[in-house]
Amino acid sequence: MSLFLLVFVVCLVVFVAVLAVLMLSGTPRYRTEPQHLLDLFDRALDSTVGEDEWNAVILYPIRHDEYLDGVRRRARSLVDEHGRFGRVTRGKALLDSAGQEDLRALRDHLAARIRLREQPRGD
Repeated sequence: MSLFLLVFVVCLVVFVAVLAVLMLSGTPRYRTEPQHLLDLFDRALDSTVGEDEWNAVILYPIRHDEYLDGVRRRARSLVDEHGRFGRVTRGKALLDSAGQEDLRALRDHLAARIRLREQPRGD
């Protein structure tokens, strides 16, 4: 009987400890920042980004910043208009030449906005 109680108490302590850890730990969150998009756009323009990485960032909505979500939606539409599934696996760029020009313009616009936000404001 004492062995049963010992095993029961040990199992109960382990169960409660695991439950407490799960209840107290926060949910991991991924937060896309402007620099993440710039890096992704640079790699897409250099043809070093994979479709899986591109889709993981571009298909995930950005809820904390409406402007960044607009940039993300525009980049997604560029791939819909100027890209084809499997281009990267065939050794081609993610976008055709017109799409790369549009992506470069979008990248430059985002970089300019980041520079403006980081500038100290003069009185």
